[in-house]
Amino acid sequence: MFNKLINFFRIKKQISIDLGTSNVLFYDKQAKKIVLNEPSVIVKDKKTDKVVAVGKEAREMLGKNPKSIEVIKPLKDGVISDIDSTRKMLSAFMKQVYGVSPFKPEVIICVPIEVTTVERRALFDALDDAKRIFLIEEGRAAVMGAGVNISNPNGNMVIDIGGGSTDIAILSLDEIVVSKSIRIAGNKFDDDIVKYVKEKLYLNIGDRTAEKIKKELSTALTVPSSENKEMVIKGLGINNKKPKELTITSNQVCDAIKDSLNDLVGAVKEVLGKCPPELASDILDNGIVLTGGGALISNLDKLIQNEIKIDVHVPNAPLDSVAVGGSYAFDNKHLLNTLLVKEN
Repeated sequence: MFNKLINFFRIKKQISIDLGTSNVLFYDKQAKKIVLNEPSVIVKDKKTDKVVAVGKEAREMLGKNPKSIEVIKPLKDGVISDIDSTRKMLSAFMKQVYGVSPFKPEVIICVPIEVTTVERRALFDALDDAKRIFLIEEGRAAVMGAGVNISNPNGNMVIDIGGGSTDIAILSLDEIVVSKSIRIAGNKFDDDIVKYVKEKLYLNIGDRTAEKIKKELSTALTVPSSENKEMVIKGLGINNKKPKELTITSNQVCDAIKDSLNDLVGAVKEVLGKCPPELASDILDNGIVLTGGGALISNLDKLIQNEIKIDVHVPNAPLDSVAVGGSYAFDNKHLLNTLLVKEN
């Protein structure tokens, strides 16, 4: 009975982590669900270096913290920029979900396609609480999480738009055939909105306000007046340096992010241009899978579809696709053997 209990806890510790610039997601393979979805933010006391808050609680302090504490976003462009803060953040998240356990889990961390050797080493070092750590490309995980079987000799294409980076990949027989990772993603769209509001509406707003505008109003195509949503936003007036509020619309947001979206579409065309002919035929039949937070931008699937003349499909839960798909690698021995691994 005791051995069965030990085996139960050992089996339960298989986790797929989508370590994103904006959010961290934990998918528990045995529970078959997302068990954590928190902002990638940590707050530390400057004097003691102790963790004050992580996740949602930490994000609430962004731009409002006193000088005695530091609010840190330890990931940038999809990779680790502050290894110590990332390690502490992940450890706090692990304890938040699983408490203190003597059994270390097996973990798959989903990473951008074009991470460097140094960045991969940082990812391995970011998690002390794991028995084995595997790294899998976000594009490969995303397409599996969308329900596509990439083990077949059949070409499939995915566009995964995260917070810091977008991965574009063509896959067949478990392998990435052609790929490209670009730094045009959710955070870039936020920056575009901040810049537009400052230059066109003469208002300074923060990153959190820009993110809220993106989530509620963003559209990749100009919409008719009946669909042109509005939002009242508040910030600091540029001319009078006083608090001010005004209204922004979906079509204004479309104008703000259009250049970045055009660059993204250009990258998609570039990857398709390198695709082997036989796989190109498959992609025409299968279409393109669009995942990640960027997939929630209204009409983005239509914009890509209009530009490249291939059907674009958005799964039911595009935000979860990477974390869910990463867990499928645990059952694919061939794929698992090809992944980089670190034993602790």
